[in-house]
Amino acid sequence: MRNPVKHRLQEGGVAVGYWLTLPSPSVAEILGALPLDWLLVDLEHSPIGWETLEDMLRALRGTPVVPLVRVPSGEAPVLKRALDRGPWGVVVPLVGSAEEARRVVAACRYPPDGIRGVAGTRASGYGTTLPEYFSTWNREVLIACQVETLPAVESVDEIAAVEGVDVLFVGPNDLSANLQRWRDLESEDFRRAVDRVLDAARRHGKAAGVMCTGPEDALGRVDQGFRFIALGSDARLLSAAAARATDTFRAGLRERGLAV
Repeated sequence: MRNPVKHRLQEGGVAVGYWLTLPSPSVAEILGALPLDWLLVDLEHSPIGWETLEDMLRALRGTPVVPLVRVPSGEAPVLKRALDRGPWGVVVPLVGSAEEARRVVAACRYPPDGIRGVAGTRASGYGTTLPEYFSTWNREVLIACQVETLPAVESVDEIAAVEGVDVLFVGPNDLSANLQRWRDLESEDFRRAVDRVLDAARRHGKAAGVMCTGPEDALGRVDQGFRFIALGSDARLLSAAAARATDTFRAGLRERGLAV
């Protein structure tokens, strides 16, 4: 049991993936066939429930893609239930302090390093691989803390120093909104906040992550120093592809002098 995304980030590499927000194992399976490093099932802002989450993770089994989950909160029972479904790590929203980060790490790890309960769930082959899973899990779990509020930015150096935190993740929409500069990604306040996250990640040997709007945006973020790259979401991919196809078709109708 080895988490290739975690090790790639520890070695200074870049890991790329997509958010899964549509409650569809088929969508997960389709994207799982692409040359991606990870796919993340979003439980915070989607209608995906626990049973569907498990089915989506099943759809990724046998692919080289590392399955991750964004939990709706950093509470220990939520993290335990999510991890028992079988992902290799979590993204946790609204982590605002080092103490909150330590609680998240403890909830994700087994004793003696944490408080995660031991059970024979899907994650451990319903108990059949529990000894191996238990013995390797604490060093393989990927933990990303979202830095999306002013208190989080002010405490980001302390959060980055927490042992067990692997990624400091920036969602530009949330961070800019909480800085009262929504979608003004060129504002001084937003740029200063992003620089603080990148500096803290570099200083403590952690990876900085970010949600991007597409490949061009993502490459620019890599140039900034981000290494855990979300290219976008399944819903955005579907919407953008449908919009392009429709626009191209209607433009062709106009060229032919047909009503649109």
